[in-house]
Amino acid sequence: MNERITGIIIHGLVLLTAFPIHESAHALAAHWLGDDTAKDQGRISMNPAKHLDLFGTIFMLIAGFGWARPVPINPNNFRNRKVGMALSSLAGPFSNLLLAYVSIILYKVSAYFAFSPQSPMSGAIILDAVSTVFLYSVFLNVGLAVFNLLPIPPLDGSRIFNLVLSEKAYFNVMKYENIIFGILFLAIFLGLLDRPLSFMQSKVIMFMDMISGWVDVLFL
Repeated sequence: MNERITGIIIHGLVLLTAFPIHESAHALAAHWLGDDTAKDQGRISMNPAKHLDLFGTIFMLIAGFGWARPVPINPNNFRNRKVGMALSSLAGPFSNLLLAYVSIILYKVSAYFAFSPQSPMSGAIILDAVSTVFLYSVFLNVGLAVFNLLPIPPLDGSRIFNLVLSEKAYFNVMKYENIIFGILFLAIFLGLLDRPLSFMQSKVIMFMDMISGWVDVLFL
């Protein structure tokens, strides 16, 4: 029971970084591409209160998936509407992948120091706790990225359809995004996506472990 509570607390702390970075990345990318709608609403911010959705956060803590408040984007402000929507949408999950990569580096460094014979007992305990937080950050950020990259409306990955479909066909699909999201929600609730999502997450984490291998070399 204590481990479960501790896990939820750490999960919540990591979310206070993961969600703001994800949503700020959307807003920042839109700003760079010419749309200041989100910027003017203060959404380029690491303040969690600007981004967190109550029910989305609760679901993330309990069920392992969730959502934040959507960042408002006006595609009419982009020079190229299709490219602008795709890039600003994909900026969110890619920011989580970047955060996961930084986290796995910090996890390895803190873990190596924690188990070093030169580390005092008190320092090792603190470093072990810190490494656990970074490990949670790796799994949570990879999970957020993989989930949001699914090409299913209204997830970020669905915006890639905007590049390959005509505007009429794209908006015909997006008219049903609430229904599609309901089906997605049900599939997650029934556990139908557990195995494919776990498979994709494990592959991404294996890749990050590989490209952070230089840390292991430094401590050999």
